[in-house]
Amino acid sequence: MTTPADPNDPGTPIQPPGDGSYQAPPPDPAAGYAPPPAGGYDPSYQPPAGGYDPSYQPPAAPGGYPPPAAPGGYPPPPYQQPPAAGGYAPPPYQQPGYGPYPPPLPPNPNAKSKLAAGLLGIFLGSLGVHNFYLGYIGKAVAQLLISVLSLGILAAASAIWGLIEGILILTSKPGTQWAVDAKGVPLE
Repeated sequence: MTTPADPNDPGTPIQPPGDGSYQAPPPDPAAGYAPPPAGGYDPSYQPPAGGYDPSYQPPAAPGGYPPPAAPGGYPPPPYQQPPAAGGYAPPPYQQPGYGPYPPPLPPNPNAKSKLAAGLLGIFLGSLGVHNFYLGYIGKAVAQLLISVLSLGILAAASAIWGLIEGILILTSKPGTQWAVDAKGVPLE
């Protein structure tokens, strides 16, 4: 059997009665807290004497920024250029001293055809004709001798070699080794 809690003992918790009629204790006015009035705000409240001071200026903004020049906005930025004589400013994308793109270079009369070299490599690559055309004489003679001296036995290997070179020539990008002839002139 349990004994009821002693209300005078601060170490024992207060047990609510078992019938559900427990109510919270009233607030202590000495604690500096009073509950709000039942109707919401206190109608007897009055603002402090003096009210709003229209001559009050807020402190300066951090960083020393000046206040706005006019109530409607800020003045234009000081770096803005004045308009040209005619009322229109020059377009912002055109710099002085620069003109349009230079004219295209004339075609090189010594340039060989990229299409011709590629097709010669695909169709006659086993004989090295594309290498003769581009000026690679040593490689061309090697392909020709492989095909002729082997009596056609190694012609298939030389044909595959020529097919691969023809495709590389046709798909080459400017500046790669397959896009120039033996003298270093770009193919057109």
